[in-house]
Amino acid sequence: MFNNNGSFLLAMLEFFLFFAWFMCLWWILGDIFRSRDIGGGAKTLWVLFVIVIPWLGILVYLIARGHGMQERQLEQVKAAQQAQNDYVRSVAAGSAKSAADEIASAKALLDSGAITQAEFEQLKARALAA
Repeated sequence: MFNNNGSFLLAMLEFFLFFAWFMCLWWILGDIFRSRDIGGGAKTLWVLFVIVIPWLGILVYLIARGHGMQERQLEQVKAAQQAQNDYVRSVAAGSAKSAADEIASAKALLDSGAITQAEFEQLKARALAA
C-alpha cells in the first residue's frame, strides 16, 4: 500500500485534513441551522457552498459570519439552561404541598385510624414548621 515513508506521511496529512474539514463542517452546519437571521434560501446556498467547495466555503463563511458564531452558541446554551431550570422548578412546585394540605392528609390518616393522635401532632408540627 505505502511504497515509502513519504507516501505514508502524505496519507496521514490527507487523513488529518479530511478530519479537520469534517469537524469544521459540523460546526459550521450547526451554526448555519442555528442562525435565525438568515432565511432558508441563504442557508441552502451556504450549505451547498461549504460542501461543494470545502475549504474555500469554510474560510468564506468564517470571514463573513464568524463574528456571530459564539453569540449564537451562547444563546443556544442559555436557552437550554433556562429550559432545564424551568423544568426543575415545575417538578419541584408540583411535588411541594402546602402546610394545610399536609395537615389535611394527616387528619385523614388520623380519622382512618392509620396513625395515632401523637403522630398526628408530630406531623402537624412538622407541617407548620416548614
